[in-house]
Amino acid sequence: MNGVLGSTLFCFVGAALIVGVIFLWSAIKVVPEYMRLVVFRLGRILDKPKGPGIVLIIPFFDSFKWVDLREQVREVPHQVSITKDNAPISIDFLWYYKVLDPTQSVLQVGNFETAAAGIAATTLRAVIGGIPLDDVLSEREHINNMLRTRLDEVTERWGVKVTNVEIREIIPPREVQEAMNRQMSAERIRRALVTESMGDQEAAINRAEGTKQAAILSAQGERESNILRADGDKQAQALRAEGFSKALEQIYAAAKSVDQKTMTLQYFETLKAIGTSPSTKYIFPMEFTSMLDNFLGKNSKG
Repeated sequence: MNGVLGSTLFCFVGAALIVGVIFLWSAIKVVPEYMRLVVFRLGRILDKPKGPGIVLIIPFFDSFKWVDLREQVREVPHQVSITKDNAPISIDFLWYYKVLDPTQSVLQVGNFETAAAGIAATTLRAVIGGIPLDDVLSEREHINNMLRTRLDEVTERWGVKVTNVEIREIIPPREVQEAMNRQMSAERIRRALVTESMGDQEAAINRAEGTKQAAILSAQGERESNILRADGDKQAQALRAEGFSKALEQIYAAAKSVDQKTMTLQYFETLKAIGTSPSTKYIFPMEFTSMLDNFLGKNSKG
């Protein structure tokens, strides 16, 4: 009898210990720094989210929701939207969010991620519907800002902040892609032609500049050559004038030593040369007669 009672008591104590361990395990929660617990006690939410650290939960009385405070990223898959000019276009994008108010994120919406994804898709269609196709392809940053602003307006009441929106891929219609490829090819050809013409222009300018410099150097060389020739002629003329002046000085010095008789004899030699010519008329200067008188007078006196 005592053995049965002891065995029953042992089983009861063991079961109590197991229940106690389970109770403690379910009552104690370790909340990381980046997580919070939104606790409901008998259906009513507590004032503040719990955590970080050790949080005690009353089993059977408390229920809770885990809320991650880290920034999260979600993908919105390809959505076919119609642009303002009625062109179908497929776009997918990423949106980043962060929970600022854990309580409101639990109370205001059942699953804010699913709700936000649906709103993101409808917002994308609304935004793209007001933009022409060319602007959709060229103004991604503007579309990103519009999507982020509209999403943030909706999620703000849920305690969620949309921090960024990035369009990842835009797939235009096939005919638009073909037109874009032709446009890109034409643009590359145009740039090649412009580059080639600029090269020809620069080459022509270089050749003209070279010709100009050659002409300038040739003109400078010709000018210096003319200056040198002019200097040489000037020096030669100066030397000839100097020589002629010296010759005149010598003649003048010799003429000073010549007397009247010598001059008369030179006249006679001249008359002798004239007499040998076939001319029949002779003209004698007046000075000859005076010189002749002087010569005859001096000879008679002698």
